[in-house]
Amino acid sequence: MLNKFCKKPLYEITRKMANVAMGAEKADMVIKNAKLVNVCTAEIQEGIDVAITEGRIALVGDADHCIGDDTQIIDAAGQYIAPGFMDAHIHVESAMISVSEYARAVVPHGTTGIFMDPHEICNVCGPEGVQAMIEDGQRVPLKAMANVPSCVPAVAGFEDTGSHIGPEEVREMMTWDGIMGLGEMMSFPTVLSAEPNTHGELAETLKADQVITGHYSIPETGPGLNAYIASGVRCCHESTRAEDVLEKMRHGMYALMRYGSAWHDMPVIIRAILDNDVEDRFACMISDDTHPDTLIKEGHLDFIVRLAVKEGLDPIKAIQYVTINPATCFRMDHEMGSITPGKCADIVFFDDLNDIRITRTIIDGDVVAENGEMTVEIKKAKFPDFAYNTMHVGYEITKDSFIIEAPEGKESVKTRVMEIIPNHVGNYERIVELNVENGHVQPDPGQDIMKMAVFERHHETGTKGLGFLKGFGFKKGAMAQTVSHDAHNLLVAGTNDADMALAANTLVECGGGMCAVADGEVLALVPLPIAGLMSDRPVEEVAALIEKLDAAWKEMGCIINAPYMTMALMALACLPEIRLTNRGLVDCRTFQFIDLFAE
Repeated sequence: MLNKFCKKPLYEITRKMANVAMGAEKADMVIKNAKLVNVCTAEIQEGIDVAITEGRIALVGDADHCIGDDTQIIDAAGQYIAPGFMDAHIHVESAMISVSEYARAVVPHGTTGIFMDPHEICNVCGPEGVQAMIEDGQRVPLKAMANVPSCVPAVAGFEDTGSHIGPEEVREMMTWDGIMGLGEMMSFPTVLSAEPNTHGELAETLKADQVITGHYSIPETGPGLNAYIASGVRCCHESTRAEDVLEKMRHGMYALMRYGSAWHDMPVIIRAILDNDVEDRFACMISDDTHPDTLIKEGHLDFIVRLAVKEGLDPIKAIQYVTINPATCFRMDHEMGSITPGKCADIVFFDDLNDIRITRTIIDGDVVAENGEMTVEIKKAKFPDFAYNTMHVGYEITKDSFIIEAPEGKESVKTRVMEIIPNHVGNYERIVELNVENGHVQPDPGQDIMKMAVFERHHETGTKGLGFLKGFGFKKGAMAQTVSHDAHNLLVAGTNDADMALAANTLVECGGGMCAVADGEVLALVPLPIAGLMSDRPVEEVAALIEKLDAAWKEMGCIINAPYMTMALMALACLPEIRLTNRGLVDCRTFQFIDLFAE
């Protein structure tokens, strides 16, 4: 695969690389006296020099003969160097900032490349939105490599989105610069049932000789997993059990172990490696979804690496999981993922192997960050006009919009309720007796149950789904957000209809985002004018708004970590057990619509 993410392709500069390695020409930069984390041999090499020219590594070893009068010398005495970190699966939109702001947040933490799946903006704005994300990424040193969204909508027939992706769109988008493969194939049931449209997307990706990324979210490791992998899917980030990780690796699938702001799977599933004497070349660590406050306070992949080391993983292995392993997964290990001759000079520096804190980041031979700060300017993102003003509900939302009619003559009714699992993507179906007043089914804060609604907001279809939600701890008020994976319709949840209406209309008026309301007052608002998903403001400002939102949720009684991220999955019909979309309540185990009432 031709790498378009370095200053120059290797074929243009092979003579220059050989001359610098031999000392006939001098290097642009030489790193001296480093402790090299060699991810190829899983060892630490002391006193290593690295000679760099044209953004690539010409020599690793003794580079004295590569130094000339104009060579920049970095003395790394006492420091470790490792390849730049790469996230094999990330949705930038989940950070609610542009790609350029995302780069400014993560590059100082040692992230030099991401394989982003921009299916969030694609669900709202279509392929043009994906192109806008790619173009934004081309303005920054971070290597923002993109995958073509595969599931728009995520589960066809169960929700309404702003766009559609099928085999024809995949075929066209595979020709774009910056595309590395197919985004997570969430519709695994249609892969297993050999549905023609889904397999058409897989075929177009394979014809283009690109990588198919996966989403196999059920605890099954038999015929289904085999069928999924046999269809060409190369990796999966949806493991929640150690045995899932082990079986995926045994079947030649890259297991992407996730630790994001809300999804804390890695400490559990890494036991697949820690408790078994197995080869781990198919193991990677990823973030998937990370909020801006997490990026600022904790970091990115460096944070996940530190956590893995605390769990007992050898630090060299942890570094392999975010360098050579993801590069190999995407068949880019001939260009990235190791500090070896010919590779892109993407290098990070740190002092302590057991507590990795990045002090310097080099991308393509340029120092782009030092001591937690960017050393190069990143200009403000500019998105096209079509990415703004995407709220098209089509009618006024009032408190009556949230009425749920009870079966006639009932004083209480057995109701299907979605119960969340904190810090995990799954949920439970619960059957709960709810009271009826004046013919309307009521939420029950005493049982930690609030009402939920999903309004279609792309094409003014007027469709909406109504249901109930358990586990957030709300005692009062309501919230609303247009970050509602993956269709990103308008999601509202709360303890009373009046506050729910205020929350919904607040977002309609501001172009989308997230807000918290209680007692008729807007307590916090995070405007996200770009597709209702992202802010055009600096990451620090967005993080500050998120902090205010978090405080408001806590004031309303919320008891879980990163609640807005957990809430954002309540309408995602490809995750078990049950979900609510704008078309109704879905059993995500059988992929059928089900009645709200269990009587």
